[in-house]
Amino acid sequence: MASSPDYLQFILDQLSDLSEISYRQMMWEYILYFHWKIIGWIYDNRLLLKLTDEVKNLIENLEMQIPYPWAKPMIYVDNVDNSEYLINLIETTYKKLY
Repeated sequence: MASSPDYLQFILDQLSDLSEISYRQMMWEYILYFHWKIIGWIYDNRLLLKLTDEVKNLIENLEMQIPYPWAKPMIYVDNVDNSEYLINLIETTYKKLY
């Protein structure tokens, strides 16, 4: 199942207070960038972030998922309705990866 442009736009709207958020379409999915660095993906209408211990500690009911067979497990973000929470996850992911 491909991700919908509506879901992408919803996530971008939730992150609109961040500068330097961008994306690139790859096949029928989307790669998310923060300050031009990959921080996660939108895959099958799911927000998946790169794995960091700091972000794992911020999520109460942590669920790891793989976007496709043979991919590395990623952090599945199910609480996408809370903009402040999402922004904190994105900023924390970026700080620990780069």
